[in-house]
This record gives sequence, C-alpha cells and structure tokens, in this order.
Amino acid sequence: MRDLFFNTPARRRFLRTERTEYGRIEEVIHRLALSRFDVGLRVRHNGRQVQDFARADDLPAQERRIAAVCGQPFLEQARHLEVEHQGLRLHGWIALPTYSRSQADLQYFYVNGRAVRDKVIGHAVRQAYRDVLYQNRYPAFVLFLEIPPRDVDVNVHPTKHEVRFREARQVHDFLFSMLHRALAEITPGDARPAPATVSLPGENTRETTHESIHNVTARQHSMSFPSARPAPGVSERMATYADLHRPVPEQSPAAPVSAGDTPPLGFALAQLKGAYILAENRDGLVLVDLHAAHERVLYERMKIAWRDGALASQPLLVPMTLTLSEAEADAAEHHAAAFDAIGFSLDRSGPTTLLVRAVPALVRGVEIEALVRDVLADIRTLDSADRLDGRIDEILGNMACRAAVHANRPLAVAEMNALLRAMESTERSGQCNHGRPTWTQVSLEELDRLFLRGR
Repeated sequence: MRDLFFNTPARRRFLRTERTEYGRIEEVIHRLALSRFDVGLRVRHNGRQVQDFARADDLPAQERRIAAVCGQPFLEQARHLEVEHQGLRLHGWIALPTYSRSQADLQYFYVNGRAVRDKVIGHAVRQAYRDVLYQNRYPAFVLFLEIPPRDVDVNVHPTKHEVRFREARQVHDFLFSMLHRALAEITPGDARPAPATVSLPGENTRETTHESIHNVTARQHSMSFPSARPAPGVSERMATYADLHRPVPEQSPAAPVSAGDTPPLGFALAQLKGAYILAENRDGLVLVDLHAAHERVLYERMKIAWRDGALASQPLLVPMTLTLSEAEADAAEHHAAAFDAIGFSLDRSGPTTLLVRAVPALVRGVEIEALVRDVLADIRTLDSADRLDGRIDEILGNMACRAAVHANRPLAVAEMNALLRAMESTERSGQCNHGRPTWTQVSLEELDRLFLRGR
C-alpha cells in the first residue's frame, strides 16, 4: 500500500485541499459502511478516531448506522420497506417527500451489495416520486436491490459504478411499482410531517424533530407484489371521498379532544384568512393548506375514476358558447376523442366557436371557460389522441388544480371536517400535485415553549 503511491509528485497536482480530499474519502467510507452492516468499521484521521461504525445485526442497530451516515433527521423522516417478487428483493429506507433535498447528495443504491448509479434505477425512482416531489428537488433514500448475479452485468464501466440488467424493463417496473406503492400508503394516519418550527426572539431557529413514522421495535413495513388483496371496484373506492360533498356532524370547537376517538388530523376549529384550516388533534394544532389538500384529494379521485373507466360527465343545462382562435378550435375538433375520454363534450359550431355541452362531474362549480382553455392548451401538445395515456396524470392534475377550493372561499366547519377525513383516506395526501406540503403539526410542547410555560 505504501509503495502504490510512492511517486507522489506525479499525482500531487491532481489533489485538492486536505479537507476536500478527506471529504471524498469519507464518502467512500460511508458507502462501504452502508453496504455491509455485518462488518464494523473504525476510521482514524491524523491519529484520532473520527468514526466508529459498530456491527449491525438487527434493524435497530442498522438504523443507528443509517443515522450516523445520513443524519438523524433522515431516519426520522424515512420509511422502511422490504419486498420480494420473482427473484427480485428490494429493502431499505425511503424518505418522505417533505424531506427532499436541493441536491442528490443523500441517494445510496446498492445492487447485490455494490454501490451503483444507474440510469434505469434513477428513472424508476424519479417516476415513483413524480407526483409528490416539489420541482427541482431530489428524493433521499438508502435502498438495496438483490438480483440473481446472472441477470446483471457489473463489468460495463471501469469504476464498476454502472451495471447492465438483462431484463431492464422488469427491474424498472419492479422498482417503480414498489416505491410508488410505498409512497402512496403514507397517509396522515400513518405518519406526521415535520412540525412547524417555533422559536423565541433571540434564539436560533431550529428544526424540531418528531416521532419516527415507523416503530422499529414493534413492526416492520412489508409489502408483496402483486397486492394480495383484490382491487376494489370503482364504487367502493369512490365512496372514500363521498364525505367531501356530504354534510357531517359538526364538531364543536369547544369540545375536548380525547386521545381515544380523535382522528389523525383532528377536528376543524376555524378557517384562517380563507386559506388555511386550523384543527385540533391529540398532539396539538394542525394547520392545513386548504387549496393544496383539496387539490390532492380531487386529483387522486380523478385518477381512480379514469383508470376504472368511470370518469363521468355532467351535462350542462344550457350549453356554453366559447369563442376561440381558429387554431384552438381546430385542435379541439382534432382531439375530440381525448376530450370525450376525460368527461368533456365539445361541438364545433363555427370557425372560431365551440359549444361545451358537458364537463367532468368531479369539477362541478369551477369556471368552465377557464377550465376548457387550460385543458385545451394541455391537449394541444399531444401529437395524436392515442398519446393521452402518457400525459393523463399531468392533464388531470391541472384540472384538479383549477377545480380545487381557492383562497377566500368560506367553508363551514362540517365542510372542513369532511376535507380532513378525505385527506386521511387519500393516497399521497401529505403533498399537493406539485409537491408542496398540504399540512403540518404544531405540538403542545412547541406551543408551551412559545409561551414559556413550565419555565
């Protein structure tokens, strides 16, 4: 080892500062530490021990090593998963979308114990986070894929950082399906986002950590592929959202909230500035972004209806006449089948005139002209109607954004409670369609600290 670098003058000019080079070495050690939990590692630098990774033979010990490498906040915002299907096994930790990063600096992926950066893997992960990640943000994860050695070629790159899968599509679909499902199953009943930061004048603002979203000593999240339970019919799945448009018994703001019968998001107290819902749950105060939350609920509802072939139309009592440019009218006529598929009924009645006879039932109450123009702008980017499937999530997401409750619309307490209940049963309800958080928690401890109680 000493003789390997004996000719230092030839290499010294390629080295940076000692701190920079140590950072690179540390990253290599971190990747090794995560690849072999059954091996203990001790790192000495300048005669001083700087890191000590004890052998980790069980899940709690492994999570302690994860926290040592990735930080305790990552672990507290992460969900453990383990799944196996047709010879492929995926296990590890994925961070909640609210713990996204400005850089891809907390992404560790291993194939049969080897750290890799692969385009197939990267695309599958990005697609899984697509609906819940804010723009220009990166997910954080520590994941391990085990695959039969004959199905992967590790000799395609000199540094061994890239691999080639024999069945790349199978690996991609497996990773996407498992991660997409794991993120979808995170609801307010399972986890809480990072609470709001509360600081006193003169104190440094700091993030307050919260209870881990999984109990590592009591249970371990696991999934099977495909799902063991049969997929419910559209009527059963749509019933989840029925309360959003149905009056519910009003909860008195003054009524005490007990730990036994309180739903995860609690009960609504008031509406703040027409944009936020204030609710009380067993842990303290819940703040909900009204538009973002309703947008996610509508979006998931539309996706369910679309995939079950039940995106119903609502005929208008009197058809609405729209005046467009001739190019827009041509596009509407050309993509008539695409409009029909998402619940619109449009007829061209002149060179620049369009009749709107029906709109999707799920967006009732929205400004129809603005909605049709927005959807038309999206659909005009399609080359042909048969490409609608590839863009449907984007189009439905924009429709949901337009149809969701906007600020300064007053809601009754019953309506606010109905939205809270819908959020608790909606997949990915922690983020809106654009990746923004929909709710946050302010605990009683934080409120007590704000008002100096107990000091």
